[in-house]
Amino acid sequence: MLFNSYLFLLLFLPLTLAAHYLIAATSLRLAAVWLCVTSLVFYGWWNPQFVLLLVGSIAFNYVISQIILNLSGRARLQLLVATLGVAADLALLFHYKYFVTLVNFAHDWGLGSGRVDDILLPLGISFFTFTQIGYLLDCRAGIVKERSLLSYVLFVTFFPHLIAGPILHHKEMMPQFAQRDNYRFRAENLSVGGMLFVIGLAKKVLLADPIAGYADAGFAQPGELGFWAAWGTGIAYALQLYFDFSGYSDMALGLAKMFGIRFPLNFNSPYKASSIIDFWARWHITLTRYLTAYLYYPVAMAVSNWRSKRNLPVGTQGVSSPGGFAATIMLPTAFTMGLAGIWHGAGLQFLIFGLLHAAYLSINHTWRIFVVGRTAGAKQQPHWLKKAGYVLLTFAAVIVAQAFFRAANTQEALLLVEGMFGLRGLGPLPTILYPADIAWADAWRLFMGRHLETFHVLAVLAVAWCLPNSHQIMGAFSPALARAQLTGPALLRWAPTLKWLVIMVLLLLLCLMNLHKEARFLYFQF
Repeated sequence: MLFNSYLFLLLFLPLTLAAHYLIAATSLRLAAVWLCVTSLVFYGWWNPQFVLLLVGSIAFNYVISQIILNLSGRARLQLLVATLGVAADLALLFHYKYFVTLVNFAHDWGLGSGRVDDILLPLGISFFTFTQIGYLLDCRAGIVKERSLLSYVLFVTFFPHLIAGPILHHKEMMPQFAQRDNYRFRAENLSVGGMLFVIGLAKKVLLADPIAGYADAGFAQPGELGFWAAWGTGIAYALQLYFDFSGYSDMALGLAKMFGIRFPLNFNSPYKASSIIDFWARWHITLTRYLTAYLYYPVAMAVSNWRSKRNLPVGTQGVSSPGGFAATIMLPTAFTMGLAGIWHGAGLQFLIFGLLHAAYLSINHTWRIFVVGRTAGAKQQPHWLKKAGYVLLTFAAVIVAQAFFRAANTQEALLLVEGMFGLRGLGPLPTILYPADIAWADAWRLFMGRHLETFHVLAVLAVAWCLPNSHQIMGAFSPALARAQLTGPALLRWAPTLKWLVIMVLLLLLCLMNLHKEARFLYFQF
């Protein structure tokens, strides 16, 4: 079931919400059960057979988690159980996401008996598997406090985040599901959650979907694009991806707030980032947090311990030398981002996407440590023009990497990148020169006809760069767990007033008028 569908908006959501608060008035436990059941219905609407897979995964991981917790005094046996649990989760993920690709690859190289048909990928399998792996690892670390089965099931299945995130942490969510006060009906929850949901829906329906055709057309023939067309294609896809996934995350936060639950912030204007490090602190924030906690830090700590045992410098002193920097920064970064790329898909292009970002991050860290860190007055704010240049450079680097993220294979991605680097020439240049005797109105229509796509993409880019994001618009009323951002013009800051009610209704009506396509969200495929 899609958030951007008439079925969800006009039937599923009103019925689920109304029944939830009616049931909660008599029994909080039954209200939680109701949310679990409706979440399973939401998940199974697309393909009912995968409900059994989801339920089986939850049952398995909950049993493993209880065994780990009960073995708290037996470290080795606890580690063994945790390892087996995580390995089983990864095996399930491997089967659905990578098995077909590897078997067909082996066949193509003469190592297998035959190719196999595609295995249907369960929606959200990466998200609910990673969520539960994190829970098992935290059980092993001894930081899990809430052990309720009902809270755990609701933590995993709660439909606003189930299919495409954000990736939740148990210590943020399970206590919320156990609090009686969160089940009370409040008009504020509906108004705040409803406004944020409509903002997210508008991002998807009014901004992301209309420019999808431009990106699709470019990626359909990457070998024919010159410099301008290649960059236009890359920018169009970058904006489609951002407003599609950011819109989903806003809708998830808004829906959760309607039910009295607060989610972590997942996007914070990443295309305004002035460095790649800043970009990953703003883009898919919950994924960055997950990768840092469960991949980067363990590898970095293992490297530091290895160096410490050999009396090699660690910490700030360690990274100040080329060898220490390579071991403690570059190696964990390459490992983490390489796996992050593979997490998104089985093709070689996804690995290249991850390793490109690893290279970007390593260069960024090199610049900060060896150049900025050794320059007097380095902490001074850069001139606005220089900062704008940093933003453009970061955005361009992201677009090049996203060519591999979007392309069907590595070869097509390289063809697009070749166009971006001008290896096939500049291509047709935009022009506003027309015959002197042409009427102004005719010249304007001709100009708009030639460059409508360009203006469309530039208008969406202006929204990303110049307007406040949804977290800033909601201001002090933002339902995100992150601290509210009271920045941006006060005129564009939400308040429970008639003006904003009219804006919300008009936006919702405009979205409903454009729901005929019901386009799936891009991250559903991951």
